[in-house]
Amino acid sequence: MNWLSDYVRPKFRNLVGSSREVPDNLWHKCSECGHMIFHKELDKARRVCTQCGQHMRLPVKHRLAMLFDDGVYERAPTPKVAADPLKFRDVKRYTDRLKDAQARNGESDALIVASGPIEGRTVVVAAFDFDFMGGSMGMAVGESFVVAAEKAVELNAPLVAIPSSGGARMQEGILSLMQMARVTVAVDMVKDAGLPYIVILTDPTTGGVTASLAMLGDVAMAEPGAIIGFAGARVIEQTIHEKLPKGFQRSEYLLEHGMVDMVVPRDALKGTLARVIRLLTVPVGPIAHPNLPTVVANDHGEGHRETEPTGPVDDTDDPHPDVEVLASASEDDKAGRRKGDAERQSSETEAASTAADQPPPKG
Repeated sequence: MNWLSDYVRPKFRNLVGSSREVPDNLWHKCSECGHMIFHKELDKARRVCTQCGQHMRLPVKHRLAMLFDDGVYERAPTPKVAADPLKFRDVKRYTDRLKDAQARNGESDALIVASGPIEGRTVVVAAFDFDFMGGSMGMAVGESFVVAAEKAVELNAPLVAIPSSGGARMQEGILSLMQMARVTVAVDMVKDAGLPYIVILTDPTTGGVTASLAMLGDVAMAEPGAIIGFAGARVIEQTIHEKLPKGFQRSEYLLEHGMVDMVVPRDALKGTLARVIRLLTVPVGPIAHPNLPTVVANDHGEGHRETEPTGPVDDTDDPHPDVEVLASASEDDKAGRRKGDAERQSSETEAASTAADQPPPKG
């Protein structure tokens, strides 16, 4: 019996007239600088440390609400797949692990597919939920990503992937590794449709997710300080028996070595993403010259004049003055080269004649 907790504490509560427990999650400690942040202040800052700028992991629903206009988006249902085809069991059945994760998280698996406007443009987003079994990629995640790609093609919209994953789900064995090929084919389907595929790398992006969909983006963004790699740093050090450089596998290190295109702070992420989407989706038409007609091809591939010239057109056969200057310079160069060749040949002939007239040296 613990007399302090079982006797003294209840007596003290009765004395002060309060029995309300204080929640344990009111304050959060930054893992980088150790600063204590009140939970409301942290949520307002989108889970970025107000002291050092450390980007903490953001729940997937908060991220979607941050990206879509007014936080409004439409979710696609997660496809149903075989729950446990390998009948996997370690210290716990895989089916029990799935049920626990679903009950705790409220999601059916680790990938959420949503579509909606981002600064007025329809975008399809496939976002990983790290809180669901570490965002691991199994059959359900692979199937959901295929649904996201098909949705993007259907809506003629860009596809944005936001990985946050430890890699392939080991409980599904080779079936989870097969998803690497499936999601790669899905990305190709989006690109074949002429649509942008953009990746926002968040902490952590590792394993089979890195080796597939995370590194296939037309543009690769990353949040500051995110761990991005295949194997873990400790595994690499133990394998090669060398000390890795400081900041290895962090987004800034990858930017320095050309693995990502930009590192974007969370508060600027939506605006940057919208700007990239605009740049990749602006229709490019024929470039019209003010003094030239616009020529388009008909159904037989033959060009015809679509518009009349907007300025005066010189129909004479006289060459452009610049062409005359170039032609004149060319002729002068040719004449100069011919004269130089003749003088050089004459000098060589004279030197040979002089050498022939001289008596041979005495032995």
